[in-house]
Amino acid sequence: MGHSRKRAHVYLVGAGPGDPKLLTVRGKECLELADVVLYDHLANPELLKHAPQDAERIYVGRKGRGSYRDQEEINALLVSKAREVKRVVRLKGGDPFVFGRGGEEAETLAEAGIPFTVVPGVTAAVAVPAYAGIPVTHRTLASTVAFVTGHEDPTKSSSAMEWPRLASSEGTLVFLMGTKNLPQIVDRLIQEGKLPTTPVAAIRWGTYARQQTVIGTLTDIVEKVTQAHLSPPTVIVVGEVVRLRDRLNWCESRPLFGKGVLVTRPREQAPALSNLLAELGAEPIECPMLEISPPESWGPVDEAIQELSTFDWIIFTSVNGVKAFMGRLWFHQKDTRSLGTARVCCIGPQTKVEANRWGIVADLVPNEFQAEGILESLGQLGIQGLRILIPRAKVAREILPEQLGEMGASVRVVHAYQAVQPEVEGEPLSDRFRNQDIHYLTFTSSSTVKNFCQLFTDRQEMHELTQHATVACIGPITAQTVKDEGLSVDIVASENTVPALVDAIVAHASQSQAKMSL
Repeated sequence: MGHSRKRAHVYLVGAGPGDPKLLTVRGKECLELADVVLYDHLANPELLKHAPQDAERIYVGRKGRGSYRDQEEINALLVSKAREVKRVVRLKGGDPFVFGRGGEEAETLAEAGIPFTVVPGVTAAVAVPAYAGIPVTHRTLASTVAFVTGHEDPTKSSSAMEWPRLASSEGTLVFLMGTKNLPQIVDRLIQEGKLPTTPVAAIRWGTYARQQTVIGTLTDIVEKVTQAHLSPPTVIVVGEVVRLRDRLNWCESRPLFGKGVLVTRPREQAPALSNLLAELGAEPIECPMLEISPPESWGPVDEAIQELSTFDWIIFTSVNGVKAFMGRLWFHQKDTRSLGTARVCCIGPQTKVEANRWGIVADLVPNEFQAEGILESLGQLGIQGLRILIPRAKVAREILPEQLGEMGASVRVVHAYQAVQPEVEGEPLSDRFRNQDIHYLTFTSSSTVKNFCQLFTDRQEMHELTQHATVACIGPITAQTVKDEGLSVDIVASENTVPALVDAIVAHASQSQAKMSL
């Protein structure tokens, strides 16, 4: 999709219904090329991560809780940005051409002579019912489906809705943007002959972890939606297929469904945890508390690389240590052959996997995935008089090099990287705690704990904000740091790995659910 020369172009991209993984491959490619992104209220902000950091991001959705921007204003903005010889992505919720006014925007671009591309998206009309366990068609229940706007253009002189035909249809009716008009929709369908006992589903924020589904009939759905305080965006499904939800409700049955989980890992490492959480129904809220940067000087690392053949052991205490050290080795146009006869110890399975990526087979992975485990394992092998290299972060526990030295080894520690605190907007994060959107607060290292706590100048405020969140730690060392900072620890993983941390969160959520059911 490369361009030999930058040209003005507008991409009308369907963002999908909400779940960021439902963005199309083509849509992601367009975002990666963007100079400007115009996104609306229903486009998940997570998708903006695919755009270049220096791309201009312009929100053109709902103004607060009021009305949407005027469409003419958006059209003019598309044209003006494109005429600056920029690649513009218009990111629209669902599909641009399914009640998304994408057709109007395309017309404007065509009249202005601006080239454009339409990138279809996964429409909420199909995806949202699917995530609620409702297929919009079914061989024995519905051979047809109609997508209906629940909110017609108020400037029309008369309604274009064919209510008699909609009411007489034996297929599925899917109303988009119909929450406010639900009473009128129900009344018209019943008036035109639709059975009052016809099943109805109302699904709010479909495909998100905060999805909420209300089931009823034409007779009582308005009352049930009112009682549930359901508000837009909501998809309304009318038809016999709604009865299948009892058996097909896969999404809301997942063990972490509806749980917001704060992920504090470095940005490049966050997906390993976020993907596991999302698969189980949670909403990962990525807020990196660490940023991996090069060391202040590569001098000590470079000296160690020149002397690699003199070491008996190389100990990697993190994935980042492997990446940083081996990356520097490659920088010097060297590879694993430079390790010579040195044996390699990796602190845990994820570090081992990263070493494998560089062509290194670990000679030792301790049963206990922390410094104490390494000390026990090497102590059993005997290290008296051996030379050991530890490429690690600038700030780390000193127990490993100190005790290896006491055991008779000659230890050299080199700083292959440093973990610094990234810039974090504290207020949006505080708002999410206030709204109780964050159910679990995860920490995967002592540094993430300390940097999180440093966001709050008032420790009392920190305790008040986080009191409703369950704190989950990857291991005992991280847990102790949490306690030292004055916070409570609710979960400690059985081993220092991301999968074990997720398993521990699932177990906690299941136990909590069981208690609520009593």
